[in-house]
Amino acid sequence: MTEPPNKYVRKKRSPVRLGDRIFSGAAVGAGILILVALAAVAVFLLIEGLPAFTADPSDLPGDQNFWSFVGPLLFGTVFAAVIALLIATPLSIGIALFISHYAPRRLAQGLGYLIDLLAAIPSVVYGLWGIFFLAPHAVPVFRWLEKYLGWLPFFDGPTSATGRTMLTAGLVLAVMILPIMTAVNREVFLQTPRLQEEASLALGATRYEMIRMTVLPFAQSGIVSSSMLGLGRALGETLAVAMVLSATDVVSFDVISSTNSSTIAANIALDFPESSGIRLNALIASGLVLFAVTFFVNYVARAIVNRRREFSGANA
Repeated sequence: MTEPPNKYVRKKRSPVRLGDRIFSGAAVGAGILILVALAAVAVFLLIEGLPAFTADPSDLPGDQNFWSFVGPLLFGTVFAAVIALLIATPLSIGIALFISHYAPRRLAQGLGYLIDLLAAIPSVVYGLWGIFFLAPHAVPVFRWLEKYLGWLPFFDGPTSATGRTMLTAGLVLAVMILPIMTAVNREVFLQTPRLQEEASLALGATRYEMIRMTVLPFAQSGIVSSSMLGLGRALGETLAVAMVLSATDVVSFDVISSTNSSTIAANIALDFPESSGIRLNALIASGLVLFAVTFFVNYVARAIVNRRREFSGANA
């Protein structure tokens, strides 16, 4: 009789192939390189921007201290990004649902390629489109908003005659972040377990009810991830906002007037060629503030995703 196998005998490990070692080393090296580059950027911004924090207000733009200088810029950056996110989030979810659950396969593939191609358009093209097409055509809409919704602080007016307003900048940013948000949402929606969808339909649910009770709960963490990814993209946009927005050094919630807050990235792009000395340090310090805000947004997004993952059905 043959002896039963001894369960305490260690199994021999299969030899690690050379290709696996090379790939593993390359992956680890790429991850370390990203951390090193991120740390190098943070150190550079901190060293070069530190003199601006304690500089004399007379040496800074506007003859004011650094926080008074960067405050309106930070407000404009966050405000424009939030407007873009409020517009792009429902659009990206609707387009992604149409591609993944409603459109025929051929139409869905073509529409998906078309949406993805929007990400390849340079920022300057979006800026030109915003100046010469979107802004003039938006003026009648802005006047209508001022006439009927002027009691709201966002549409108080007076309406800008050129259309180069914060709302126009938010619309341009929304179009720019729409492709990446749609792509992420589409892939998340397609990963919904097929059995759960079929079970909902078999129980008598309509397609809308199936999506509401099965697809959207499963994709909650993915939707949050795509939104935060789009928010980070909008926070750092430079050229398109600099071209579209007629900015001044103010804090204003009015999105249709010609008095608009600038953004940190656009201000750096516009003032960097003519700045030197402590004024250049102030621009770099404002970049450090934008770096910190972006890092905080991504940290919060990661925390939300990790918290929602166990409730979203992603681990089912």
